Parts: sequence; structure tokens; C-alpha cells
Amino acid sequence: MMKIAVASDNGEVTEHFGHCEAFLLFDVKNGEIVARESVANPGHRPGYLPNFLADRGVNVIISGGMGGGAVDIFNGRNIEVIIGARGDAEEAVKAYMKGTLKSTGSICHEHRHFDECKE
Repeated sequence: MMKIAVASDNGEVTEHFGHCEAFLLFDVKNGEIVARESVANPGHRPGYLPNFLADRGVNVIISGGMGGGAVDIFNGRNIEVIIGARGDAEEAVKAYMKGTLKSTGSICHEHRHFDECKE
């Protein structure tokens, strides 16, 4: 079983990981989504969210953009980071499972400038 988290706003992949309204957690078994859960974002604090998700058993995180510190923590916890995703959260998970969703490596460097995370 694999657990995939998507940083989302209203069921869409969010532009900025730390400021999403919720994390949609998808349990995947044999290439199929077998369970889904929405967990409210407990609040953006440096270093907190990657460990919060890791402690929930997440194997993959999908987001639009993410800061380098969060990416480093996820990598340290052996969680695959996919950034640069957009659109419907569940479709992003399905694309990931098919191997068609690839990370763009678009890391946000300035938390003060949200627009830099957008295309």
C-alpha cells in the first residue's frame, strides 16, 4: 500500500504547499485508489508540515510549488516530492500512478513573493 498526499485548495492542486487549505490523502493499492481522506492544514510553520505528513505514513507528496526546506525534509524522510503539478488533485494522483506526472523541480525560494511560484 502507498499513501499519496496532495496539497490542495477546493480539490485542486495548490500553487503553494505550505498555504494549502487541506491535504488530500489517497491510499493506493495495486494501482487503484482504495481510500481517500482530507486533512485540514494544521498551520504553516517551518519544518512542521513535512514531518506531519511523514508521521501519517505519506510516501509521495504532490504540490504546485514548495520551498526548498520542505523538499529537503521530505527527502530526508524518504518521501518522493512531485512539484509543478496543477489541476484536479485526484487526476494528479492517477497521472502519478500511470507515470505521466513528473516533477518540474519548481522550488519556491521567497515565501514573501507568492507569485514566483506561478508560471
